[in-house]
Amino acid sequence: MPTVIVADDSMFQRFTLSKMLKDMDFEIMEAKNGQECLDIIAGQAPDVILLDLNMPARNGFEILEELQSRKMNIPTIVISADIQESSKKRCLDMGAKAVLGKPVSQENLAAILNELSLYNA
Repeated sequence: MPTVIVADDSMFQRFTLSKMLKDMDFEIMEAKNGQECLDIIAGQAPDVILLDLNMPARNGFEILEELQSRKMNIPTIVISADIQESSKKRCLDMGAKAVLGKPVSQENLAAILNELSLYNA
């Protein structure tokens, strides 16, 4: 069973994304801020990260930067309300595999996970 970190400071977003992922047979680890996300990664590398941009204690850009500096190639999908073209481009340039706007549909999430060979839709 593939594992995923859902990193978002919104309890509602973590709950919603976790429910979708459980329905797709993923094992879920939740982080309520960027530092918790990095702490989880230090102990166990997940198969994929769902990452919010605007979080306390290390934002999504800082997490992407840290993953690059540690040369960790964990597929990361940014899910954020901030979907300006400049932010989207910056995320993709920093190694994100995709950038999705909130709210995310299960179909869109499943399609991207399928592209990453983590889920067969």
